[in-house]
Amino acid sequence: MFIEYSTGEAPEVLQWAHDALSSSDGFILVSGEYNHSIPPALKNVIDHYQKEYHYKPSALVTYSAGPFAGVRVMPHLRAIIGELGMPSIPTTLPISRIKDAIDENGVLLDTAYERRTERFLTEFDWYLEAFKEQRGKSS
Repeated sequence: MFIEYSTGEAPEVLQWAHDALSSSDGFILVSGEYNHSIPPALKNVIDHYQKEYHYKPSALVTYSAGPFAGVRVMPHLRAIIGELGMPSIPTTLPISRIKDAIDENGVLLDTAYERRTERFLTEFDWYLEAFKEQRGKSS
């Protein structure tokens, strides 16, 4: 974990991630589904940090190649990130049949996701502002 290193002793990539996470107002976590849960690599990265997440909202985007859009990831991820102090917003953005929704260059193929994404990001922005204001009161 990052906190186990003395100041200036963490590997460069861990320090970079710490700085990026600490300066963020919230997080959008994007996850595919791995054995009905989150991928081990994502869990490992999340677990390297703690205070960097405190009082910051998160939003969940999940995806899969099939029709379920990675929704089985959400309860697991919500439990983990809630314990770390970055509760997820109520609205999620599950993307089913990812290869039919977005191409390899990130171009949207299924226009139904435009409206869904706008609602998702609008709600996330509200939480970002609300949490930021409250964090400012305790500084």
